[in-house]
Amino acid sequence: MSAVRLTVAQAVVRFLSVQYSERDGVRRRLIPGCFGIFGHGNVAGIGQALLQGHLTGDADLPYYLARNEQGMVHAAVAYARMNDRLATLACTTSVGPGATNMVTGAALATINRLPVLLLPGDVFATRAAGTVLQELEVPGGPGLSVNDAFVPVSVFFARVNRPEQLPAALLGAMRVLTDPAATGAVTLALPQDVQAEAYDWPEALFAERTWHVPRPAPDAAALARAVEVLRGAARPLLVAGGGAVYSEASAALAAFAEATGIPVADTHAGKGALPFDHPYSVGPLGATGTPVANGLAAQADVVLGVGTRWSDFTTGSRTVFANPDVRFVNLNITAFDAAKHAATMLVADAQVGLEALEAGLYEYRVPAAWTVRQQELSAAWAPIAAAARTDAPDAPVAQTAILGAVNDAVLQAGGTVICAAGSMPGQLQMLWRARDPKEYHVEYGYSCMGYEIAGGLGAKMAAPDRDVIVLVGDGSYLMMAQELVTAVAEGIKLVVVLVDNGGFASIGALSESLGGQRFGTSYRARNPAGGMLDGDALPVDLAANAASLGADVLTAATLAEFRDALKAALAAERTTVVQVRTDPRAPSPSSGCWWDVPVAEVSELPGVVEARTRYEQQKAGQRPLL
Repeated sequence: MSAVRLTVAQAVVRFLSVQYSERDGVRRRLIPGCFGIFGHGNVAGIGQALLQGHLTGDADLPYYLARNEQGMVHAAVAYARMNDRLATLACTTSVGPGATNMVTGAALATINRLPVLLLPGDVFATRAAGTVLQELEVPGGPGLSVNDAFVPVSVFFARVNRPEQLPAALLGAMRVLTDPAATGAVTLALPQDVQAEAYDWPEALFAERTWHVPRPAPDAAALARAVEVLRGAARPLLVAGGGAVYSEASAALAAFAEATGIPVADTHAGKGALPFDHPYSVGPLGATGTPVANGLAAQADVVLGVGTRWSDFTTGSRTVFANPDVRFVNLNITAFDAAKHAATMLVADAQVGLEALEAGLYEYRVPAAWTVRQQELSAAWAPIAAAARTDAPDAPVAQTAILGAVNDAVLQAGGTVICAAGSMPGQLQMLWRARDPKEYHVEYGYSCMGYEIAGGLGAKMAAPDRDVIVLVGDGSYLMMAQELVTAVAEGIKLVVVLVDNGGFASIGALSESLGGQRFGTSYRARNPAGGMLDGDALPVDLAANAASLGADVLTAATLAEFRDALKAALAAERTTVVQVRTDPRAPSPSSGCWWDVPVAEVSELPGVVEARTRYEQQKAGQRPLL
């Protein structure tokens, strides 16, 4: 067998450049590029290999210079989400802080079941250099490094201490990246001396390899059990999660709803799987849902979960399903999620599973009274939602009206909205109207502040023909705005709507509702009189900051000005930030649903005592097992 002599890093780059995924006959590059920030732990390894591959043409793996290690993981995750988990990007860093900066991104990827490949540098495998700069010394564990922090947040972790270990690590990594039932963050820790070590590799390692992504069909007996439960339902409700989007099950979902009359609610990750104006779409469920879906959930006797992991927001911390006899059927490609809530399990691809359920439920139709109930709830909610999206005639502008203006623009342009943390995700889930599953991109599995701009970058790289509008609050912006520089450097146009409400509006409102008086949630100077952070507003100019990072900037003080600025930003050729100040205390419609945030059992503050009483009343309706 002929061999190719390359370093470990060169072998990694060449291998990644010839990996492909395939589903339904569509083949694409699995790892079409690599983000990176170089330091002493990877500049002479992966860095040299990327340069050599580019200059010689031996490895087609484009390099993208990021500005923040966490940010580049977020961008790669967003790229994977826009590609329905069939493609992602690699991320390389140096040892030490560069590596550990990626841990938050790794957790986000794994929690959201989205693939990303992480290549952190590591300390010398030989330990010949002694204590290396940025090396963690553990007296009782000399083989440990900071990269072991990746283990609990990765679905696959391997440290390549010898060249001979690389082929198995690479093949294992690709297997997990392309397994929709087990994907997430994949970490290959690469000691810096091993990266530079040469080895004679078999040529077969660098042959093009296609990883076929299957669509598992449901087991016949499991399907029969699920059909039996659903046939007995008088008030069924379907909840579509991210799995319905990633399996491209929209057509199957619509056909199932139309054939059975079962109303379809959605989660953050599942929004758009069924268009908002479909007659059986009842919108979002849970703590940030609407009274429509939550009202149906309270009465439902059978709940069919499709591709959802049943987070506490979705279930209202296990209070939204109030029927004491409710039963669950979970269609999920992952058995772990399918088994939740003592459900009848149906482990299968969402698209294939829905088609099988529709066939098994032939001639089944929900009772007419259940459809009437759906229509009554929808009719009552419609004017409330419309007012929230538009009712802001004066400054300061209500944030819900800003979201309504962005929604109108996206519906007209066919774009994608990106958001992750703060008060906006809740309002978005409640009020956003999505016609397609790639229009709504809100990261709410980890709800990571700082995801927004980096995620917008990755989404735009994955879908260059779509307008990408990033919604980011001032709190998240201050945590991570650096990838604006990357967007400018790469000529990747983003529209960033920077909502400035002077602090943390979501946690401020939560604090107030729990008797915490919005403590520590406003951007204020320290007040000499009382020693609290409730003095003058800070003289922070976020618009000037965005301009200093290379973006064009527009500002708006009223809703009309914002609509004009957004229109101009969408027409622009460069990344443009639209800053708008909003009222942090502007109300949002109620979801009619609870979220479990424990309140101090004893307190000297009257507001906390009152909140504890309300908490105990709500807690009484929580069910440990649904």
